[in-house]
Amino acid sequence: MQIQSVPSLIHSEPAEVVIAVNDLRFSYPDKSDVLKSIHLKIHKGDRLGIIGHNGCGKTTLFLLICGILTPIAGEIRLLDRLVHPGGFYPEIGLVCQHPDDQLFSASVWDDVAFAPQNMGLSSIEVQQRVTQALEITGMAALADRPPHHLSGGEKRMVAIAGVLAMHPQMMIYDEPTANLDLRARRRLIQFLRQSQETLVISSHDLEFILEVCDRVVLMDNGAIVADGAPRQLMGDLDLMEQYGLEVPYSLG
Repeated sequence: MQIQSVPSLIHSEPAEVVIAVNDLRFSYPDKSDVLKSIHLKIHKGDRLGIIGHNGCGKTTLFLLICGILTPIAGEIRLLDRLVHPGGFYPEIGLVCQHPDDQLFSASVWDDVAFAPQNMGLSSIEVQQRVTQALEITGMAALADRPPHHLSGGEKRMVAIAGVLAMHPQMMIYDEPTANLDLRARRRLIQFLRQSQETLVISSHDLEFILEVCDRVVLMDNGAIVADGAPRQLMGDLDLMEQYGLEVPYSLG
């Protein structure tokens, strides 16, 4: 069955487009049609949640937007500049789904400082950015600890701090609440709600998406099938059940 896109439910005058995805297609060597003709515009200040079952293409889309993977067709524009695979784009930061993919230094401080140091910043600016990022994420007391000695939730927050220290204009979070306890989850929600960056967040934690995001995209089988306001889209029982998801408890 061919999937038909659901028209967007958002009608307000859009702000500047900061990420434009046009007819994006991608296949892995052992899996074809992972993404099928994706069209997506993300505007400055958006808090966009991306939802969908495992394997629908969310993480692959993120890796393409950041220039880590090479599409087989289509293009991605970041601040109206074409994204070239393998390029460095400090305007956008990606927090990976698995923190161990980002953490490799001898201490938490060194890990968070790695990106600012490689951006050519002064030692004073690096110290200020690292201190700020660790305070925001509640990890300041762990600055001297080896990352591999941390809990899963602590690793997650340190990975977030490492990206925040770059001061990107846009932040992509791939399953950011995974392995977080309630206190750390609440701290992250409070931070994101106060954040000035454009946010793109994938999560199976739909209550988290409701609290943080003002727009939601639903993906299924490598395609975008719905785009709209979180409460309206995720409160649509027929739509959610059609694509294997449950309506969030607070909307039931």
